Amino acid sequence: MIELRDIKKSYGAGEEAVQALNGVTLSFGDSGLVSIVGPSGCGKTTLLNVIGGLDRYDSGDILVDGQSTKEYKDADWDSYRNHRIGFVFQSYSLIQHLNVLDNVIMSLALSGVPAKARKEKALEMLEKVGLKEKANKRPNQLSGGQMQRVAIARALINDPDILLCDEPTGALDSKTSTQIMDLLAQIAKTRLVVMVTHNLDIARDYSSRVVEMLDGVIQKDSAPAEAKQGALEGTKKKGTSMSFLQALKSSGKNLLTKKGRTIATSIAGSIGIIGIGLVLSLSSGINGQVAEMERDSLAGFPISMSSTTTTQFFGTQNQGKEFPSEDEYYAYDPSAGRVIHTNDFSKEFVDYLGGLDKKHYNSMTFSYGVGVNFAFKGSSYGVVKAAGADTLSTLGLGLSSALFEVPDSKDFILTQYDILAGEYPSKKEDLAFVVDSRNRLAEDVLTSLGIPVMEKYRSSDLLGRRFRVLSNDDYYVEDGGVYRPNANAESLYESSSEKSPFAEVKCILRVKESATSSFLSTGLGYPAALTRFLLDEGKTSAVSLAQQANKDVDVLTGEAFTKFTSYDKNMALFGADDTPKSISIYPKSFDDKAKVKTYLDAYNAGKAYKDQIVYSDLAETITATLSQVVNIIAVVLSSIAAISLIVSSVMIAIIIYVSVIERTQEIGIMRALGARKKDITRIFASEAITIGFVAGVLGVGVTYLLDIPVGMLVSSLTSGSFNAFLPPQFALLLLLISVLLTFVAGIFPSLGAAKKDPVTALRER
Repeated sequence: MIELRDIKKSYGAGEEAVQALNGVTLSFGDSGLVSIVGPSGCGKTTLLNVIGGLDRYDSGDILVDGQSTKEYKDADWDSYRNHRIGFVFQSYSLIQHLNVLDNVIMSLALSGVPAKARKEKALEMLEKVGLKEKANKRPNQLSGGQMQRVAIARALINDPDILLCDEPTGALDSKTSTQIMDLLAQIAKTRLVVMVTHNLDIARDYSSRVVEMLDGVIQKDSAPAEAKQGALEGTKKKGTSMSFLQALKSSGKNLLTKKGRTIATSIAGSIGIIGIGLVLSLSSGINGQVAEMERDSLAGFPISMSSTTTTQFFGTQNQGKEFPSEDEYYAYDPSAGRVIHTNDFSKEFVDYLGGLDKKHYNSMTFSYGVGVNFAFKGSSYGVVKAAGADTLSTLGLGLSSALFEVPDSKDFILTQYDILAGEYPSKKEDLAFVVDSRNRLAEDVLTSLGIPVMEKYRSSDLLGRRFRVLSNDDYYVEDGGVYRPNANAESLYESSSEKSPFAEVKCILRVKESATSSFLSTGLGYPAALTRFLLDEGKTSAVSLAQQANKDVDVLTGEAFTKFTSYDKNMALFGADDTPKSISIYPKSFDDKAKVKTYLDAYNAGKAYKDQIVYSDLAETITATLSQVVNIIAVVLSSIAAISLIVSSVMIAIIIYVSVIERTQEIGIMRALGARKKDITRIFASEAITIGFVAGVLGVGVTYLLDIPVGMLVSSLTSGSFNAFLPPQFALLLLLISVLLTFVAGIFPSLGAAKKDPVTALRER
């Protein structure tokens, strides 16, 4: 039951105000066909819109089942239109980019009915109006009468209490008008139908009640209905809600009807994504090369710590300021500022280094004072004989540069060195020959290893050479309390002691052509595992135990220690003291180097200088310079990318605004069906998101295609290999940015669409 009490409605303000309704009081029953007639401009359509909640009255009241609507909010009117009111317009007002079925379904979609149920109900309703076979047709493929039937089906799909018809036969021929009126008359048997018409004959032939209007006032009512007292039970108060998926579907179908513009818009929107994508691809390629350069550069410049180091404090030598302008000059003693600092590589510090995240460094090398002693036979493996080649010799590692420990990181080594022959060492007994970039080994290195000097060698001349690694118990022989090297070299080489295993040359290494520095000496390298083996053996060796028992006498000479010898040095030489003499950390990159230094500084924090660990960083200057250049490049490229994205966003905002203008009538239709303002916003926002998604996918795809020629171009310009590649995580990020920016760009015109007056919007064509 709907009751209007003294309803007034005017348009405009001041002297320009037009009084459309001037104190209209009407009551309507639950069924019947009520025709409102009168000349143009008398207020018929305004009355219909006020009844339907599309237009708001200025004063008076409308009672719905006895309940006042004065306190109705927007959501209440939206629900009222969706559940109680069905609109049929003279111009049909169908959404052109939706097919017949989707037009009818729209009201149910706003009511939150499940997809399957609303499709079944819509097909049933289309069958009732005789258009089930036209379900997949577009409105422009139907006749006027068929379109009006679709409009009626849409109006009835939500089972409304009232059907409001604004000139439903105004655009139809007489035969079709009769068919439509017969249908409305049938509908009026079960619900209230309020029809506005200019045709008085149709009104009298089909209506159970005719209301005549003039200048916004009721002039005549053929069958006034009595108002019921009090509020009725069972008043409908359901909410409306359009799902994002439904909004996306509606917008998608609209975009498909304008394929050319959609594609053009997506291409234009993708330009910014392509721009930033190429920037990220180039940046990724540059970062890869920078990382490689950093790795190569840092390979030769580790963070180094020695048990003793000299520090210099020049600031204590001059009381004047730096770069003085006065005509004064000073003398200073360079040695006065030097301090010999001892780094205490205690177990605490070594354990602390063990906590450094391995992802920040390629290798951490510990050097000890332990002596590594080899016994070898000069011509045992077919090398051309030379003077003394058949003699057996022994060699101590600490006395020759021919032997050195290789950092304990295969992956790191192979980033800087190529294996020319053989296989990379895998056991503690595996050795590697390291040659320089010209495949050379110094003559003194060859001689010290018992290898005859020749003009050239084959890999077979070097691979497979065997060296006996001598334990302290085999190497040192006690003679009257003094321990001397065993003079019987042949017995040492032929020894079967498990403590003195054979070591064999397994490969030949050479620094890579692309490496910027070589950090391994040329000569024979042995693994860190061999050092650890000798340290374990050294702790229990006879010479070590003898030295521990007599800390004042050098067991190697039988005399007191001198300034060149000491108990600690001997214990380190024997392997009984596993305190490192030096530590080298090879960071993976400049950023990782900074993290390593921060970690070391954290250990020193709060400690007195004498208790701190002093380290040196030879690559610090390179690090600072290159980091600054990379940061400047990143800022410039980011600025360019930001400009591209801003331009794209503005363009998308304009496109959505144009779409709002084109779909203004659709906005009015949706509001008439009960769509909330937020539903209208959601429709256009989803259109922006769709464009952003398509633009993002297109932009990322084109970027991947362009990466190939861009990489080739940069490679040709730099005379090197350059790989421009957009990482997958950046591709996903660009896609999200595209969607987000188009959403932000589209939200403002979308909010504007939601604010449009539904009555005004319905008049748009």
